[in-house]
Amino acid sequence: MSTSDQDQSVDTPIPAPDAGAAAETEAEVEAEAEVETETETEVEDRRLTPRQARRLRIALSSVGMVAMAVVLGLRIASRSSVLVVGVYGLALILCGIVIELSRTGRTRLGSWLLAVGLVAAIGSDWLLIP
Repeated sequence: MSTSDQDQSVDTPIPAPDAGAAAETEAEVEAEAEVETETETEVEDRRLTPRQARRLRIALSSVGMVAMAVVLGLRIASRSSVLVVGVYGLALILCGIVIELSRTGRTRLGSWLLAVGLVAAIGSDWLLIP
């Protein structure tokens, strides 16, 4: 390795030789590299890490579980029915299953299961329970 090779930064791309075009200056190359780095970090900042996704699913499931418990209490106070206990009891169990799935890393499955299950519980309450 020569001295001129050691002066270049490791991250700085080496411009390709163009036959008719003038070579880019080192400042332009560094500016392009900074723009690329900024856009990559912006994209990475918007995405959740797997750990953050798991924690988010666990938090949403916990909120759903508390909401279902409150609604179950209110529905039992107004109408004491086995069907009410069954529907909201299954929704509570579903929230617990989603929490466990999120803990083990099955966040997409847990998200779909939580969404479909809670919509089904609310829909069955509306359709089945008088």
